[in-house]
Amino acid sequence: MSLRIRLARGGAKKRPYYRIVVADSRAARDGRFIEKVGSYDPMLPRENPERIRLDTERLKHWLAVGAQPSDRVARFLGDADLIAKPGLPKQTKQDKPKEKAQERARERAEKAEAAAAAAAAAAAAPAEEASA
Repeated sequence: MSLRIRLARGGAKKRPYYRIVVADSRAARDGRFIEKVGSYDPMLPRENPERIRLDTERLKHWLAVGAQPSDRVARFLGDADLIAKPGLPKQTKQDKPKEKAQERARERAEKAEAAAAAAAAAAAAPAEEASA
C-alpha cells in the first residue's frame, strides 16, 4: 500500500478549502483517507497564520513510515522545514513557441545581426578615411 500526503478539496463552489490528509494512493481525491494532518485555506491572505495549519508531529511520523507528499504538500512541508524544499516544477514544451515560429525568430535574429555588422562596418569606414 503506497501512502500519499495530499490535499482533499472541500468548501463550496468557488470557495475552496483543503484538508491535508494521509491516504492510500489509489483512493479518490476527496474519498477515504487514513488521517487528517492539516488544512489549507487559499482564500486567506498569504501572511495569515491560519492559511496553512500542519500537525508537525503526525507529519513527521507519516514521513518516517514512508508516505510521499504530493507536489503542493511538499512545498508546504518545505516551508515548514519538515523536508528539503523542492525546486520549481519541471516546465513542459507547451510554453514554448512551435518549431516554425522558432525558425522565424532565428531568421529575424540573424538578419538583425547582419544589419548591425553592416552598420558597424559602415561607421568604421568613414572614420578610417578621416584619419588618413
